[in-house]
Amino acid sequence: MLVPIDFIALLLAAVSAYYIRFSDITAEIRPIIFSLPFEQYIKIAMIVAFFWLTIFVLAGLYNIKGFKKITGEISRVILACSTGLVAIIIYMFFQRELFSSRFIILATWVLAIVYVVIARVFIRWLQRNLYAKGIGTHKAVLIGSEETTNRLSALMHQSKKLGIEISKRFKEINNKTFAELKELAQKRKIDEIILADANISKSEMLELYDISDEFHLTFKYAADLLGAKVLKTEVMEIGGIPIVEVLKTPLDGWGKIVKRIFDIIASIILIVLLSPVMFAVAIIIKLDSHGPILYLDYRSGQYGKKFIFYKFRSMLAHLCDGEGPSATEEGNKILEQLEQNESLNTRKDDPLHKIKDDPRVTRMGKFIRRWSVDELPQLFNVLKGDISMVGPRPHMTLETARYERRHKKVLSIKPGITGLAQISGRSDLSFEEEVKLDTYYIENWSFSRDFAILLRTPLAVLRRRKAE
Repeated sequence: MLVPIDFIALLLAAVSAYYIRFSDITAEIRPIIFSLPFEQYIKIAMIVAFFWLTIFVLAGLYNIKGFKKITGEISRVILACSTGLVAIIIYMFFQRELFSSRFIILATWVLAIVYVVIARVFIRWLQRNLYAKGIGTHKAVLIGSEETTNRLSALMHQSKKLGIEISKRFKEINNKTFAELKELAQKRKIDEIILADANISKSEMLELYDISDEFHLTFKYAADLLGAKVLKTEVMEIGGIPIVEVLKTPLDGWGKIVKRIFDIIASIILIVLLSPVMFAVAIIIKLDSHGPILYLDYRSGQYGKKFIFYKFRSMLAHLCDGEGPSATEEGNKILEQLEQNESLNTRKDDPLHKIKDDPRVTRMGKFIRRWSVDELPQLFNVLKGDISMVGPRPHMTLETARYERRHKKVLSIKPGITGLAQISGRSDLSFEEEVKLDTYYIENWSFSRDFAILLRTPLAVLRRRKAE
């Protein structure tokens, strides 16, 4: 259904751009110096629309699984339309006989993004309403411990947009479970199996997988930390023996280059746009309390490399903790005391601390922390190449020294100003949950995912502010 809707949206964008260009208002502003009959134009527009649909296919916009988040879909639409625009510009450079109206081309590009996004938002709205009425949902069997299945079941019930309806739950796996699954599958009462127990045996896992194969059911499982690490693999054959290579991250080769180019461009643009805000914050910090404007500390970058990290100072200058230039002995002593206070340290058992209602924070510090304004100077870290726009949270060197071996995966790429953990929607994530999300991001990086995370970051900040 999406293909014809996208085709109509693209044609509508082209027609709208044509009539805007040939309208009296636009013609008065910029006189028309070319001739292009509508009949000829619409033929060209249809050919271009078909070509753009091909780009949409290559961009994964017709993935059967669809997109979980609208931001991911929007970013992919923008990238696909932009690729189409570049292709047209290149074609026009070599074939001048097409037509030379830059206005029509740029207007079509903008309107195509707008119309396609509106159409897809409408489709999502329609789909969500149908799912709420039980139309088109996937009936699933949930297998796992009572605590995990209860949590997943509640989340799926609340999030109707997933389109999953839990038909039955199994707390344990045995021969009776397998028999019931086969019976439900034979009667076409289930569409997928969701395994939420990471501790089952290999033989039980294979049996469930074989049942899903036999009855053409979708098979899903909730990955533990190790499972999240090995989502991307490549298989090669040596002497008839399949050898599986675990692919660490797509952020190798061109992926790393694309990400760095984007970081440079994005950081420069944001520094220019936000410079008045940063200047105002700097003045207020100086007026609010004695001490420097910036807080400088050491953080662990890619492969654990130490670098100086910039933030607006949010604490009293003589009570700042850490290892860097801004740290004080008194501040570190107070931090040790706060870490031992179970009512204040919400992450007492984790490698890193998280102090609630830290008494060292100034009045202005509370405000800039609440709105994440204290992190704006990190844009200069991005420009320098210390960190990226998107990535795992940059932790203090004292904290990363406490990492267990399985946690060090997050140091395999540059940290970021924002990331998957920060926009997850929860402020009470444990360190282990953060590592899982960061591991997933590392193994499944894509430029469109970075773009989606950046789009969701302001919304996440607002959501946290409302929660307070």
